[in-house]
Amino acid sequence: MLGRLFKKAVAPRPLDTARVPDGVRVYAIGDIHGRDDLLSALLAKIDADDQARGPADTQIIFLGDLVDRGPGSAAVIETAMALQASGKNVRFLMGNHEEVFVSACRKGDPKVTRFFLRIGGEETLLSYPITRDEYMALDMEQLTERLATLVPQAHIAFVESFEDQIIIGDYAFVHAGIRPGVALADQKPSDLRWIRDEFVGQRGDLEKVIVYGHTIYEEVEERGSRIGIDTGAYDSGKLTALALEGGDRWYLQT
Repeated sequence: MLGRLFKKAVAPRPLDTARVPDGVRVYAIGDIHGRDDLLSALLAKIDADDQARGPADTQIIFLGDLVDRGPGSAAVIETAMALQASGKNVRFLMGNHEEVFVSACRKGDPKVTRFFLRIGGEETLLSYPITRDEYMALDMEQLTERLATLVPQAHIAFVESFEDQIIIGDYAFVHAGIRPGVALADQKPSDLRWIRDEFVGQRGDLEKVIVYGHTIYEEVEERGSRIGIDTGAYDSGKLTALALEGGDRWYLQT
């Protein structure tokens, strides 16, 4: 006589059960990298989506890397500052590119300036009032001095105010990822801004569902306890936002 067959119970994935508090609606925006045109288009989509879904405690989170690589970093900062000043509930995470941007502006160190330029800061610098001819004519020491006069102090102070992580319900929002095996409360800012391989190669559940940018994917990456939404906007033209309400999630893209 054949015994009864039992189907092994499979525990639901964290992504299947994760929620934000009732009444809260979250839009998390991936890495912008100087594409103010795409940011403006995505913000319009977010506003339309938010209005269509009705009243909620709506929060907008920028996952960092607003600057570098694309042509409009100064304009992105202006757009972000205006959004904050409008009274909307908006929060910003510090990315590795913001870290280097602030350091280059504050330290006056040619070595820091050189690193800043190498990782995409040239485009950021040229988004401020300096011509390419002037830029090319300056040596690194002169360029370091010029940088201090180009970037408004209000821009630097705004970027310096960015946070390292944001937790809402079952989700944690960071720029780059987290150090596996370390509690969220004990994460180092350097890991939250810079980590890559140790995090994206991680398997198994994490303390929260981690929403992150920093690592580029052709499409949104949903895996285990991770959601990666950096779709390479500066090059692909595709800027992505993750939206959350209750146990639902959906995506908006340019």
